[in-house]
Amino acid sequence: MIDLIKFIFLGFIQGITEPIPVSSSGHLLIFQKLIGSSDSVDYSILATITNFGSFLAICLIFKDEIINLFKSFFGYLKTKDKKYYTNYKYSWYIVLATIPAGIMGLVVTKLGLFDALEENVKFVGATLLVTALFLFLIKDFKGKKEKKDITIFDALFVGLFQVVALLPGISRSGSTIVGGMFRNFKRETAFNFSFLLYIPISVATTLLGFKDLFDANLSINMICLYLVSMIVAFIFTYIGTKWFKNVVKEGKLIYFVYYCLIVGLLVLIFL
Repeated sequence: MIDLIKFIFLGFIQGITEPIPVSSSGHLLIFQKLIGSSDSVDYSILATITNFGSFLAICLIFKDEIINLFKSFFGYLKTKDKKYYTNYKYSWYIVLATIPAGIMGLVVTKLGLFDALEENVKFVGATLLVTALFLFLIKDFKGKKEKKDITIFDALFVGLFQVVALLPGISRSGSTIVGGMFRNFKRETAFNFSFLLYIPISVATTLLGFKDLFDANLSINMICLYLVSMIVAFIFTYIGTKWFKNVVKEGKLIYFVYYCLIVGLLVLIFL
C-alpha cells in the first residue's frame, strides 16, 4: 500500500509539472531527495513511463490540430492547393525546431555530458531561479505573430531554446514558450507551438527509454505500479495542460515566477 501511494504521488508530480514551466524532471529529483532512496522505485524507468502518460495526454488535447496538420501536409504535397500551405509550412517548422534538440540530445546522451548534473539537486535549484528570471522577462509580452506569420528563423530560435531545456531542471515548455514570446509570438501561438514541439521530442525520449524498460525484468507487481503512475501522469498532464493554456492566454506567468523563485531558493538552502 505504501508503494502504491508513492507511485501515485510520483505520477501526480510528473503529470502536473510536465506541462507547466517548472521542470518535471527537476521536481522528480527534488521529491526523490525528500522521500529518500527506495528499492521500489527506479527513477529512470519511472520517468520513461510517466513521460509516456504525459505524451498521450498532450496528443489527446491536440488531436484535432495534429490530424489537421497531417491532412494539410499531405494535401499540399498532392494538390499544391494554397489552402493547405500555412499548415504545410507550419509542419516543416515543427520539424526544423525539433532538430537542434534532437542532435544535441544524442550528443549529450552519447558523451554523458550532464551525467554529473542529473542527480545534483542544487543545480535544479539554480536552474529554477534561471527559469524564474526568463519568465519574469516575458511575463507582460503579448506578441503579434500567429501561425501564418512564423518564419524559418523563428522556428530555429525556438528550437535553440528547446536545446537549453536539455539541462537538468530547465523546463522544456517554459524555455520554448519564452523563445516564442521573444520572437513576438502571440501567447496562444507560443503555447501551441511549444506543445506540438513536445510530441516528436517525447516520442524519441520514450523510444530510447523503453529499451531500458524491457531490459529491467520487472515483476508483475512492479509493472502494475508503474502503470498506475502512468495513468495518474496522464490524468494530471491533461488537467495541467488545459489549466496552463488559460494561464498563458491570460498573461499570468508571474505565478510561476514566484513559484520557481521560492522553490529554487528553498532547494538551494535546505537540500
